[in-house]
Amino acid sequence: MVAQSNILSQLGVKSKGTVYMSVTPGVGLEMIQLDNTTKTVAAYACRPLDYNETLRELADYNQFKEAAQELFEELHIIPKSNVVLNMPMVSFGIAERPLILSDDAVKESLISDVEQSYVFKRHEPVVAWTDSNSSVSNDMRKILYTAIQKSVIDNISAALTEIGATLQGMEMSLTSLLKALDYSGVTETQMKDGITWNLMLIGSSGYYIISMVGKNIVDFYEEPLAIKTFEGDEIYNAICSSANITLMSYPANYLYIVSETNMVSAELIAKKINTESTVDYLDNNQFKKQELIPASLSVLPDYVLKISANSIGIAAPRTRNYPVKFDFIQKQAVTGGDDNEPVKISIGENEFEISPTSALKISGIACAILVVPVLLLMMLLPKTAQNSSAKVQEINKQIASIDDEIKKFSDGNKSNQFNEQDSIKTTLENNKTKLMSYSALGASVPKTLWITYFSAQNNGLIDIQGEAESVEDVYAFFRNMKDSLLNSNLRLHKLQLISDNVDELVEDGMLSEGYEFEITNMSEEELGMTEEVPQEEKGNNKNTKNVSKKSTPPKELPKQKSSKRSGNYAKEVTGK
Repeated sequence: MVAQSNILSQLGVKSKGTVYMSVTPGVGLEMIQLDNTTKTVAAYACRPLDYNETLRELADYNQFKEAAQELFEELHIIPKSNVVLNMPMVSFGIAERPLILSDDAVKESLISDVEQSYVFKRHEPVVAWTDSNSSVSNDMRKILYTAIQKSVIDNISAALTEIGATLQGMEMSLTSLLKALDYSGVTETQMKDGITWNLMLIGSSGYYIISMVGKNIVDFYEEPLAIKTFEGDEIYNAICSSANITLMSYPANYLYIVSETNMVSAELIAKKINTESTVDYLDNNQFKKQELIPASLSVLPDYVLKISANSIGIAAPRTRNYPVKFDFIQKQAVTGGDDNEPVKISIGENEFEISPTSALKISGIACAILVVPVLLLMMLLPKTAQNSSAKVQEINKQIASIDDEIKKFSDGNKSNQFNEQDSIKTTLENNKTKLMSYSALGASVPKTLWITYFSAQNNGLIDIQGEAESVEDVYAFFRNMKDSLLNSNLRLHKLQLISDNVDELVEDGMLSEGYEFEITNMSEEELGMTEEVPQEEKGNNKNTKNVSKKSTPPKELPKQKSSKRSGNYAKEVTGK
């Protein structure tokens, strides 16, 4: 913000911050700043200030000027600021005017009504008014209006000007109070659309009944009471007796009582008053027990309970859906004058003063900032478009190539495509055949027979090699396998003596036990391909399984003398 202010200053733009003040009887002159993000009081200070409640104006304007200057110094705010000020309500009313009247005519008629008050017998009034949201008929308009002495505005404006500040806005306490109740959320239930409720506002000269529907003022009633003349509980009895009768004319769901005088406690009035409405209260005076909204640690503890609802309301931002606002500062049209007179521009809470000369400088800089990027963009755009076009063409080529590949696979031979159902069926059948082979093998091996090699392939081909002590064991094993594996077409492919030397096998005229065999359903070519695989690698074939011998190997046959009898003592038997 500091850097921004320095840049604006160099360009001839003078910025002003906005501060908020409130003239609050019983407290004095208040200065406040809110943190709207956290809804807390960020800074606050106050000074005593005398207010004449009979004449409804400040008693001493020099005292006001000195108090305002001290507040600027205490809160370390530059006096050259815009000031928005809350003032106690001097006059308020509701009127009906024909729709055919112009705004100027409405204003003149309201001034005539206001001048009937004793306050404006000696002082010219300044009237602020707004249309009520509740219409009376198609031909009439309902108007809310308020008024304050013109001399009060002039004297306050002059006092602020002497210390370097500018009176930017002035509102009255009733609307500030309503804004504070809305901002703090204490009347969230009452201010909902369509909810009827009454605001009872107690001052030093009587009380007011403001009839509300949500956030809209529907009716207004003022009851003057010489409160200062009562003693003790008499004041509460007098207010409650009068209010009980008045409230009968304003039926509502809720009653909210606010006391702005140190002579009356809103809490006690809420306990004593007799009404069918739901009653709640707020003490905006010395009876206050807690703050309306939290205060930051930078606020002195002695100030916390002094913060009035009126000061919070004047500093609170006005939301779009809040209908009531009065501003007594009239914007006068200026004729003639200096051609280089500064023009005020408001941005948020800050106001900037800029002269025509400075405006020309700023406009020239703004044009340069805007035009140069546009020219650069126009120069770079054709080249960028050309590069983009080349990239688009390359991407289109890639897309076309991929589409061709997809079409090639889509239009290919359907038989070559993978069929998951056929694959699952084939796998299950192969696994079933293998499991049956293993089960048959385990159930068919005799005690004197050993399996040296076993192969069960995915296509149902089986090859079994082994040794046995007798031919009967081989035939028994062969029959059992045939019976267990139906439709397997097993045959006894080989049955021969283990040794080729017959003499070594003859012992006492008998052939010693020792035969090797092979049972298979494979063809000669398939067996030939299998024999090409080295014996030591058969166990590593992914389509074969090795079965270890189930018992110890056969006894070593006694060695005999050589004999002319040699060759294969075997014959091939084909099983049925």
